[in-house]
Amino acid sequence: MSNLPVSPSGPSTIEPNTLQEMVDDVDPDSVTEDDPISLDPNNDPSCDGLREISGLASWTVSTCKPSCGVQALLASSPSHFWQSDGPQPHLLTIHFVKRVTITKMRVYLDFLLDESYTPTRMQFLGGTGMHDLVQFAEWRGDEPRGWVDVELQGVGVEGKAELRAKIVQVKVLENHQNGKDTHVRGVQVFANDDRVEPSRTVISEETEGPGESKEYMGMQKADWMREPEIR
Repeated sequence: MSNLPVSPSGPSTIEPNTLQEMVDDVDPDSVTEDDPISLDPNNDPSCDGLREISGLASWTVSTCKPSCGVQALLASSPSHFWQSDGPQPHLLTIHFVKRVTITKMRVYLDFLLDESYTPTRMQFLGGTGMHDLVQFAEWRGDEPRGWVDVELQGVGVEGKAELRAKIVQVKVLENHQNGKDTHVRGVQVFANDDRVEPSRTVISEETEGPGESKEYMGMQKADWMREPEIR
């Protein structure tokens, strides 16, 4: 089993209008260093207000071809991918050091590039350890191309669209055309980004004099007052 803690690559230098349109229009195999395609969520408007937390976890895969393991899966370019090398089901397991609250999760697949290596059925499990994993979602699809969002609606307490877990597992059960091994070109996990706060809050209060008001300044929360962060 391949076991390697990896952090995703840093921000890209490009700023496309929408990341999905860019990937749809360009062949990843033709990308050069001067004209990169990036899966960096910082360039994706659909991820506004969210924080990608893959770097807080260690990742393992059940099997992989040489140079097609965890590092390739977490690369910021869809020209890299995880390729399994063994019998189904193919397992990807994400191990967080502490329990996290996940509000968005997605998997990048591309049938045009991968054909019979492309998954058609995946299950998603979560828990506090390998002994208590419970399925919270299942995906089935035909010829996907791009990001596939994992359904979280109703997973959390009181029906919230969130998953609280320490371990998340992706299980690839079936591929197109009964393919044996699988290709997955990206997986991203997000939490709400509560680090961004206004530097001050101004509250106006009218006084007896016309056109007069009082202002009360709020302060930004200091770093040491925030939730501890795993680095």
